[in-house]
Amino acid sequence: MNALQIVALLFVLVLGVLVALALAFYILDRTQTGDAIRRNYPVIGRFRGLFTKLGEFFRQYFFAMDREEMPFNRAQRDWVYHAGKGKGNTVAFGSTRNLSIAGTPIFVNACFPPLDDQFAVTAPMEIGPTAAVPFRAKSIFNISGMSYGAISRPAVEALSRGAAKAGIWLNTGEGGLSPFHLKGGCDIVYQIGTAKYGVRDVHGNLDDDKLREVGANPHVKMFELKLAQGAKPGKGGILPGEKVNAEIAAIRGIPEGQDSVSPNRHREIGGFGDLLDVVDHIRKVTGKPCGFKTVIGSSDAWIEMFELILERGPDSAPDFIAIDGGEGGTGAAPMPLIDLVGMPIREALPRIVDLRDKHGLKDRIRIIASGKLVNPSDVAWAICAGADFVTSARGFMFSLGCIQALKCNRNTCPTGITTHDPRLQAGLVVEDKYLKVANYAKSVISEVETIAHSVGVAEPRLMRRRHVRIVQADGTSIPFNKIRPSYNPPTPS
Repeated sequence: MNALQIVALLFVLVLGVLVALALAFYILDRTQTGDAIRRNYPVIGRFRGLFTKLGEFFRQYFFAMDREEMPFNRAQRDWVYHAGKGKGNTVAFGSTRNLSIAGTPIFVNACFPPLDDQFAVTAPMEIGPTAAVPFRAKSIFNISGMSYGAISRPAVEALSRGAAKAGIWLNTGEGGLSPFHLKGGCDIVYQIGTAKYGVRDVHGNLDDDKLREVGANPHVKMFELKLAQGAKPGKGGILPGEKVNAEIAAIRGIPEGQDSVSPNRHREIGGFGDLLDVVDHIRKVTGKPCGFKTVIGSSDAWIEMFELILERGPDSAPDFIAIDGGEGGTGAAPMPLIDLVGMPIREALPRIVDLRDKHGLKDRIRIIASGKLVNPSDVAWAICAGADFVTSARGFMFSLGCIQALKCNRNTCPTGITTHDPRLQAGLVVEDKYLKVANYAKSVISEVETIAHSVGVAEPRLMRRRHVRIVQADGTSIPFNKIRPSYNPPTPS
């Protein structure tokens, strides 16, 4: 009897607390002026905010089909997860991909493909033949720019070690060269953003002594001048002072504890002549190849640069151009820029390739494609379109365990990739993740080589636009070279 009385009293107590809370919430909601829903529908209006926050979770795990989510669907992510584990990515019964969606690439299999002993791995390609120390890049697929600071210490270390194991390069992103980029001993592409972190003087200008010091590092193979990135073209970043600890300050060359604002462009580059001058200056100071990364708004605007290169001579050309599509990603960007600005990679890439080839610079300037290219079909399409290399950031984030929680800008990344919370970083075990990074890279390269074999060529860079068809709005497909013919120089008479 005493036990029943205690249970009854507890029930009444809990009920009383709930009623008191409901009454308090009712008064708060009716008197506040910031939220009309809560003011008009006190207490129950609070559930709208809760369900909105939970919506991402329920859509991702319960309601979205395998190929419905954005920016990357479950099928794309699962392919990366399986590849990272080093397991086969074979599937049973049939494809779940809708092949009638406009823009879908369909590769043209050869009637009589090469035999297995006629199939070759992708050959290395030289970048920067006029540099004192040209770079012989081994892989067609590499890691795009992700700064230390934007991603965590264990994430950078896992990428470095994984890149070394797979024989691919790692781009530092614009945050400078940290000790963790060098942990694995991989090939490094040093990115110079508008704030010139790591190679700047106290006024934010390029410091030749620091530039020369970075260039002397044997692991640094190239320099990439970042003009723009796909997620936020024309927008500089802000690094809050609370994130600028002693370590970050030392790596980036900025005052500790103070906000660091990146300009929206390089102040000293106001035109294509300035751009070629700065690229050439970096190449001469460091002795390493130098190119730039940008987003294309209109390919017509870039005709001037190629004509200027011909006027000055091919030695003035950038060693590479990295094209980022408007669908590229970042830790945080204004929605109008991430949604609306910049040409998608599937339009931008062939346009710039054609401009380069039309001006006779195919053997001088390498083209690197980036922007939501994470699966073998994406990479193979880019090679067919004319890219010499493909880089990916988010694909490698998935290989590190990213679940697309969409919390990159909140310091609460549940997988430890984009957070500086030590508790969350502890979940990212470098010894496990670096192997998944390497396995993912090797799987992509292997399957792109398989596609090349299927279309009838010995290795991927022999693929051309005729080897891929693009699905149209009516469900039929057209050869890519009919939609956008490659530039072929006239035959001498």
